[in-house]
Amino acid sequence: MKNLHWYKQISNNGKCGRRLSLGEYKRAVSWSKYLVSPGAAIKGEGEEEWSADMSQLFIGSKFASGRHSRIYRGVYKQRDVAIKLVSQPEEDEDLAAFLEKQFTSEVACLLRLRHPNIITFIAACKKPPVFCIITEYLAGGSLRKYLHQQEPHSVPHELVLKLSLDIARGMEYLHSQGILHRDLKSENLLLGEDMCVKVADFGISCLESQCGSAKGFTGTYRWMAPEMIKEKHHTKKVDVYSFGIVLWELLTGLTPFDNMTPEQAAFAVSYKNARPPLPSECPCAFSNLINRCWSSNPKKRPHFVEIVTILEHYTESIEQDPEFFSTYKPCPTNKIMGCFPKCKARQKSF
Repeated sequence: MKNLHWYKQISNNGKCGRRLSLGEYKRAVSWSKYLVSPGAAIKGEGEEEWSADMSQLFIGSKFASGRHSRIYRGVYKQRDVAIKLVSQPEEDEDLAAFLEKQFTSEVACLLRLRHPNIITFIAACKKPPVFCIITEYLAGGSLRKYLHQQEPHSVPHELVLKLSLDIARGMEYLHSQGILHRDLKSENLLLGEDMCVKVADFGISCLESQCGSAKGFTGTYRWMAPEMIKEKHHTKKVDVYSFGIVLWELLTGLTPFDNMTPEQAAFAVSYKNARPPLPSECPCAFSNLINRCWSSNPKKRPHFVEIVTILEHYTESIEQDPEFFSTYKPCPTNKIMGCFPKCKARQKSF
């Protein structure tokens, strides 16, 4: 009965009385074989401790998709979950091998991460030609979706501060584990019901010790650091650049470089040093930090430990002075401490 429910859901998308188009039919058939299981535990060769018991997995509606993946809402062992299914193309051995390597890397990253601002890994299944990753489900959806629902410039600065601090804390932790995300963007930042942000989608993440050049790398141009676009050697600072773009998104509610194609944006960023325009009403506290984060020179970008400290200072200051954002001015004589509310020497080093 469970198998029939899954297949019916895929084949007609829950709608009665409508025939499938040929394209819909082909997609339904290609994916149904991955969703219909005999109801027994399915585990790959060389059973791992993270292997999912697929007999306990119930797949609901699809809410996102990529070129080689689908993401569904579901229930695993009576818990609401998000289910990412990755299919290996049978006709392309190189791509199949790449997707398997990507899956293994993503699971390896998720296994070692435990933080309030990082998506929680639950289980996975590796049974070629399908790979399955199960994580917690966050009802708030993506930050990108949330921002699109708002009017431009309508997100209060206090909320911008709260959301950006959640992201920075998650990224500080990720970097402390020696991991680069490499695809930090509003689509990969998920919101809980309490507006807590969690960093998600580690499909192209890597250990810093194993990240070489960006040759052949597939990221998202609008959020990608110039050194990655040029396929040069990269460090943790590529994530800091992307954070600067996300902070710009929070302040504007807009898509970066929305008047350009992704390729045009990549060229403008890497060869013309272009950046999305900051609104005239952007508080100096934010614009100063953004300009540092998306500097063309990676060495001039702050580490996330410093970004977290800066944002925590902003939080303390706004609590003490509601007019903080309209009165704040950075110290011109101290580049490292320039984003702090007051020009006082601090004991903490970065």
